[in-house]
Amino acid sequence: MLSFNLLVVVALAYVLLLFLVAFMAERRAAEGEDGWLRSPMIYTLSISIYCTAWTFYGAVGYAARSGFEFVTIYLGPTLVMVGWWWILRRLVRIGKTQRITSIADLISSRFGKSTQLGMIVTIMAVIATTPYIALQLQSVTLSFAVFADSDGSSWSLGDLNATAIWVAIGLAVFTIVFGTRNLDANERHHGIVIAVAVEAVVKLVALLAVGIFVVWGLAGGPSEMLAQIEASELSTWNQDGGRWITLIFLSAAAFLCLPRMFQVLVVENADERHLHVASWAFPLYLMAMSLFVLPIAVVGLDLLPESANPDLFVLTLPLSQGQNGLAIFSFLGGFSSATSMVIVSTIALATMVSNHIVVPIWLSSGGNEGAMQSGDVRRVIVISRRLSIAGILALGYLYYRLSGGGTALAAIGLVSFSGAVQVLPVMLGGIFWRGATRVGAALGLVTGLIVWGWTLFLPSIGENAVLSAAVLLEGPCGIAWLRPQALFGIEGLDPLIHGIFWSMLFNSAMFFLCSVMSFPLPLERLQGAQFVDVFAHSAQSRTWTRGTADAEDLLIMSQRILGSTQAQSVFQAAAMDQGKEGYLPDVTPDFVERLERELSGSVGAATAHAMIGQLTQGSNVSVEDLIAVADEAAQILEYSNQLEAKSAEQERTARALREANAKLTEVSEQKDAFLSQISHELRTPMTSIRSFSEILRETEIGPKDRSKYAGIIHNEAIRLTRLLDDLLDLSVLENGQVELHQQSGSLSELIERAIDASGVSKKELRIIRVNAEEDVPLHTDLDRLAQVFINLITNAAKYCDVEEPELRISVQAIGGGHVVDFVDNGAGIPRSKQAMIFEKFTRVSDQSTAGGAGLGLAICREVMSRLGGGITYLPGQGGAAFRVTLPAPQALAAQ
Repeated sequence: MLSFNLLVVVALAYVLLLFLVAFMAERRAAEGEDGWLRSPMIYTLSISIYCTAWTFYGAVGYAARSGFEFVTIYLGPTLVMVGWWWILRRLVRIGKTQRITSIADLISSRFGKSTQLGMIVTIMAVIATTPYIALQLQSVTLSFAVFADSDGSSWSLGDLNATAIWVAIGLAVFTIVFGTRNLDANERHHGIVIAVAVEAVVKLVALLAVGIFVVWGLAGGPSEMLAQIEASELSTWNQDGGRWITLIFLSAAAFLCLPRMFQVLVVENADERHLHVASWAFPLYLMAMSLFVLPIAVVGLDLLPESANPDLFVLTLPLSQGQNGLAIFSFLGGFSSATSMVIVSTIALATMVSNHIVVPIWLSSGGNEGAMQSGDVRRVIVISRRLSIAGILALGYLYYRLSGGGTALAAIGLVSFSGAVQVLPVMLGGIFWRGATRVGAALGLVTGLIVWGWTLFLPSIGENAVLSAAVLLEGPCGIAWLRPQALFGIEGLDPLIHGIFWSMLFNSAMFFLCSVMSFPLPLERLQGAQFVDVFAHSAQSRTWTRGTADAEDLLIMSQRILGSTQAQSVFQAAAMDQGKEGYLPDVTPDFVERLERELSGSVGAATAHAMIGQLTQGSNVSVEDLIAVADEAAQILEYSNQLEAKSAEQERTARALREANAKLTEVSEQKDAFLSQISHELRTPMTSIRSFSEILRETEIGPKDRSKYAGIIHNEAIRLTRLLDDLLDLSVLENGQVELHQQSGSLSELIERAIDASGVSKKELRIIRVNAEEDVPLHTDLDRLAQVFINLITNAAKYCDVEEPELRISVQAIGGGHVVDFVDNGAGIPRSKQAMIFEKFTRVSDQSTAGGAGLGLAICREVMSRLGGGITYLPGQGGAAFRVTLPAPQALAAQ
């Protein structure tokens, strides 16, 4: 007898193994060793998410109840992969060029980046997936109950419900841990994908192992098995042609439209070429999964009592024959089938909920300042996704409770499929028909959802659960032609065929008619051109943008979505492309387009467009797309591009000249001011030294006054020496005559040394550090590097203009090196001065403000240049912020 406790231990060990596999995959990906994670076979195995507990358990039950009809759930995806993979290729290409994060993002982006359409598709997807999640919970719960019965304990309804809720909690924890770590679409869920691939292998091998045991261990071999099938009632072909066609269409459409399938097929796709391998490898996988379904069903009906649940033959057959090890392996296969589906589905749905419901509501609640209000948008998105995962699993559990958990798995799966495919007309129309409009898409989707909900979803929950028996038999308020399963008085149709026929008919008709009768907005036409002609148009088309925005405002917003490191990297790269230094590129149409695409990877295309629009107060119009919409000749496009390229080049040259001229003018003015200031700085201490030395030489004074005047002379001499040292130091650095001394040390110790040497007290400046981040070894001229740190610390103490000044010193690893950020909580440096602060003739404030000759930052720049590192001003951080890029060990050696 198999111990139920042993099964629980095995299940927990298996879950821990998946945690370990997912963790190792995430770690390898973070280290850049993710080549094997992006292989075509891993991609193909991830597509096996289609094979859920329905195909592992339910397919056998389906075959036992309906004979060969179970084959339809495998034929649909096979036809798509073999014959329609060009549709998948189009979807993958659109996903890459538009940075699509979900099927809701695809629809909303296609129709003018409509937030409302994204919300509609998200709501539809959540409702349609709820029965399927309930199916997985039901299958895992029933499989536990089977082993509990074999252990001698009979479970009550309360035990089943308790198991279901614990399974839901466990799945929520796993999904939250590995499914909400990354926000960007390019940062794929490597941990989840590799865990799904492992589960794909486990469920396939487990089902094959049970099938081999049934054929060779129970039936006596293939020939005897074939004879037994032929003698069974299941071999009789009594299939209804209309139902077969409907089910094949349903499974094929669901393969394209299910949120979890779109997630693995499009969003997680690392290379479009992987589709070529998947087009033959995945049908082979499906064939292997279906190979032993009929033998298991036939033998199960023969050997097991009539009361046995056919959905669980895969488990009960090995148990009835004392094959406990095989039964546990089979349980793990079913467990893998259920959990992988739930994990990927909840990730996809949580992404849709956060991007298309939570963030738009959050944006609208902030008015025009929504994109700029305080708080980390990234944190809002992560929290909303985690709560969404928990909420979606709670809905699945609620459906399981309302339906009673006794419905056949196949019946639940078909209801969910029929809800998911309501997106199909709009999706296919959007990628093939330019005339499709947002109005038509919205009305088509809502109509399809209502008809599906009335004819299939609500009746599936159970009689009297939502709809009473009277409504099902007589219609609402006795209106017979509105009966859920006999609309318009058409009776005798299979309920599934009836529901799919009417929902798809009304859905497609409303979509087509309303699109024909309405006119697309300009942005819809532009997006339509990009989607329909995705292979003809470049993803990097240039744009004209009406309206203006400040680069620092865009940086602040981007940091709250992408995180500081990634946002700063994007802005710095854009500035370098424009030939500028620092982190603030010119807000050109190209840059706005590029930034919107980056943001869309985290919050979806529609939300990213809305956030950018709030700051630019304009709209993007693509040059290539305008020509595509107008169907102009190719030579016009080429000529236009040439003219625009020349114009852009001239504009860049003119801008560079204007900037250089402005900089030279300001440098000249600063030089004059510097010479005046330096003469003042030299004259003042010299005058004091001369005056007080004359007093000491010519006047009879007491010891107290003598000591006082001598102290003044000493202080002024130090002041003069410091100024001369700065001037000499700067001159030596600029002429390249400085001698550097390599030393080894710790960044933490160097920062501590700089703080002590600065002489700044805790009352003058509160310094905040994260010591764990500072464990970085150094091999450079530590004295010179300390000189830079001291200057930045003393500057913060001098210029931070708040009652309780603070300086945050943080260390980050970026691009194989490390940077140290010094950020205070003051007003910061005015934007007009940021470009000049490292020039030797520049002074940001008056002498009366803080004193000094204003050479500190110029010396810092020269020191870091000689060390092989760098120092830049980091805008968009609230106060004054400087980033010191630490020199690599080899940089100093090259000097």
